[in-house]
Amino acid sequence: MQVSLENVGGLERRLTVKFPSADLEGRVRERMLDLGRNVRLKGFRPGKVPGKVIEQRFGAQVRGEAFSEIISNTLQKALGEQQLRPVAAPSINTSGQAENGEIAYTATFEVFPELPAVDVTALSIERIDASVSDADIDNMIETLRKQRTRLQRVERAAQSGDHVGFEYYTQTADLRLPAEGMDRGSSILGSGTLLAEIDAALSGQAPDAELELDVAFPAEFRNEHLAGKLARMHLRVLTVQEPVLPKLDAEFVRQFGIDSGELEDFRREVRTNLERELGAAVAARLKGEVAGKLAAAHPDISVPRAMLEAEAQALARMGLAQDAQPAPERVESARAPARTRVIAALLMSEIARREGMQPEAQRVAALMASIASTYEDPQQVIELYQRDQQQLANLRTRVLEDQVAEWIAQHAQTTVRTMSFDELLRPGRNG
Repeated sequence: MQVSLENVGGLERRLTVKFPSADLEGRVRERMLDLGRNVRLKGFRPGKVPGKVIEQRFGAQVRGEAFSEIISNTLQKALGEQQLRPVAAPSINTSGQAENGEIAYTATFEVFPELPAVDVTALSIERIDASVSDADIDNMIETLRKQRTRLQRVERAAQSGDHVGFEYYTQTADLRLPAEGMDRGSSILGSGTLLAEIDAALSGQAPDAELELDVAFPAEFRNEHLAGKLARMHLRVLTVQEPVLPKLDAEFVRQFGIDSGELEDFRREVRTNLERELGAAVAARLKGEVAGKLAAAHPDISVPRAMLEAEAQALARMGLAQDAQPAPERVESARAPARTRVIAALLMSEIARREGMQPEAQRVAALMASIASTYEDPQQVIELYQRDQQQLANLRTRVLEDQVAEWIAQHAQTTVRTMSFDELLRPGRNG
């Protein structure tokens, strides 16, 4: 095997590998002979299939598989000899034809950049200290009650928080909407879903009440026939329903899988869930803090295009439907933050390598169990992760990054900031 290396520019490299064509032909002959001894074809006795028939049926497949295996084996050997670490699978180019008794191919790829020694003691890191309080548990239970609010019909006048059903039509200077009859609508008073003057007019009205009011529709109103116009609106209240919170009793508690129906058991379960959520948020905050400071301290690191493109695409897809393709301008705007994230990932990986850090099996198992606990059948999810090597590798990477972030925080100039559960996980909730 002959190997030559070319620096194409930046982090891109091109390996040219030549190997004896006899290696390929020998491997193909061995496999064809093996097929001749074992293959079963209709109309032929085992071991008696003519060589020409085997060649016609399997020759191209056998040659392709043998060629791929030789390329894979020789490429790994060449990369090892040249001490190269490709960022992604190399692009292979070859004619597949022998010349002077040799077959050549080229492998083009990017390598990981040379990374500097990172002095983490010079980094200023802020670490968050937060815990779950009894008040946080009370707030979550109240939120769960509100999510299960039922509406109860009443005959009194509507007030803020009530659900009001109504029918209406709107008359402008030259148009009635709808042209005939009435449209129907509904809203929770005070929720902001209706224009303020309509919301105010419905407040204090009982079922069967009829009213008219002038409404100045804003220019950006969704109906183009009403946008920016003054119109007369005719309304008739159909129903008024008040929200009724469920009682905090055994029946309510059992809806969350607490068979005992005991409130204290429910509170313990809520605390466990909140602490899991808080722990993940604290870890993510620390990792983000460390990543940002690392990238800011080493902004000139060369970034592999493949890694940058993959990260930019991932950021651009955030918030989109699963199979949606982000617009080119969305991807372009994601490149700057993607570069920061790639630099941080490279440096954190290098720190882990230099410090001999490996993802702790106990933490990987704990993360897997934490993710699985949010599903109806946790054991099924755990088994899925254990079978899927890519998913398992992703978990191990997450755990290792958390370990690196914690190690950096221990060795950097770290300050601690105390925050409440709501400040960390519900910013702006009361603002």
